[in-house]
Amino acid sequence: MSNAVVLLSGGLDSYTAAAIARAEGFRLFALTIRYGQRHVREVEAARAVAAWLGVERHIELDVDLSAFGGSSLTTSDPVPKDRPLNTREIPSTYVPARNTVFLALALAWAETLAAADIFIGVNALDYSGYPDCRPEFVAAFERLAALATATGVGGGTFRVHAPLMRLTKADIVRKGQALGLDYGLTHSCYDPDAHGRPCGRCDSCVLRAAGFAQAGIADPLQGR
Repeated sequence: MSNAVVLLSGGLDSYTAAAIARAEGFRLFALTIRYGQRHVREVEAARAVAAWLGVERHIELDVDLSAFGGSSLTTSDPVPKDRPLNTREIPSTYVPARNTVFLALALAWAETLAAADIFIGVNALDYSGYPDCRPEFVAAFERLAALATATGVGGGTFRVHAPLMRLTKADIVRKGQALGLDYGLTHSCYDPDAHGRPCGRCDSCVLRAAGFAQAGIADPLQGR
């Protein structure tokens, strides 16, 4: 059984991507980043998801990107609500270079584990238009990993798996149901209330609701 590092946010997508890795026979090492996000409820969800997946080890790492600002997820700026999703505009919830930072940290851990595989739950169909969720980005990072590591210089390779890249949110929900996942453990909202309840109006809430509706499956978080 080979080791794999999985980036685990506590959201629906990262949970599903990690479960796919487990189903493919990988031993999971989960990495959750506390990056100064306002929706820290997702870190609690990541712990629950990691326990459900039975990961070998779960590291929660503090890398406070709120020191830079530049995103409504790491500042007090309002999170956009009821935004049309059929636009090319990159929303204020984009966190500059977040996935680049996350993958670099996952790569560092993977190299110490002699793990050639990293899993990330990015998606380029039903998403908010973030540039670091595109297949071109994932492919470019894979090339960088070969150049930037002792493993790569020694002839080894790293594979960055993005198994949800070409799936709709409904497809992801169906995949999770087939894998027996408990989506009641997850958290998706960008702007939950003080009790952790989802707002129902941010991009992430809207995409999640549409995915469950289109899949014909009830969201276990609905009404909470």
